[in-house]
Amino acid sequence: MNIKVLTLFPEMFKGFMDASIIKRAQNNKIINIEYLNIRDFASNKHKKVDDYPYGGGAGMVMTPQPFFDAYKNATKHLNNNVRTIYMSPKGKTFNQKLAIDFSKEENLVILCGHYEGIDQRVIDHLVTDEISIGDYVLTGGELPAAVMIDSITRLLPGVLGKSQSFKDETFYSGLLEYPQYTRPKTFNDISVPKVLLSGNHKEIEYWRKHESLKVTLKRRPDLIRKLRLSKEDQKQIEEIKKYLD
Repeated sequence: MNIKVLTLFPEMFKGFMDASIIKRAQNNKIINIEYLNIRDFASNKHKKVDDYPYGGGAGMVMTPQPFFDAYKNATKHLNNNVRTIYMSPKGKTFNQKLAIDFSKEENLVILCGHYEGIDQRVIDHLVTDEISIGDYVLTGGELPAAVMIDSITRLLPGVLGKSQSFKDETFYSGLLEYPQYTRPKTFNDISVPKVLLSGNHKEIEYWRKHESLKVTLKRRPDLIRKLRLSKEDQKQIEEIKKYLD
């Protein structure tokens, strides 16, 4: 996968994107991430990238010319199949379903805005998806872009050791993840649930599903309402509700 990030602050990605799983994915040539400084493409003498909004109002708006030229440069060696994402508090809320959707793309271009946003003509003519990571406002699009890149990268084949590593995780199945335990069996007089030590995979699978349903009902009941539940799931939920209430 190729990811091109258009940003005023490429240095914000250094360190975070050059460590851990994302670094390994880049070293293994599973993903190629490049950062283009939008200011480098400004055609004016002082490399100015913002101006006052037409119609008045507070703040400044990023001008279209640097974005269009940066985008042209970013995509010149890519095929026509490019998904272009603008990080915006007005966008669709990012979730695991979108992460899976984006992970299937060959080429992503991510636009990071600042100030009061970017000229609408950039959005209308270049952007395919406006994405938000939550109902709050940040200084710019860099942190949301980094969050999204991290989420997408770990879904790519070969990045994690086993596909099961992410398939069991929170949100992949629509539920929050079940509790995890490791050695020692007992710590500070607190023991690991016996079922996990039993070696009975059917019972372990049942326990994990039960615990996922329980934690989701307790913390994010809205997720339950979105799922197609089996009769067994519904039976478990009714049992769980008895002691949650």
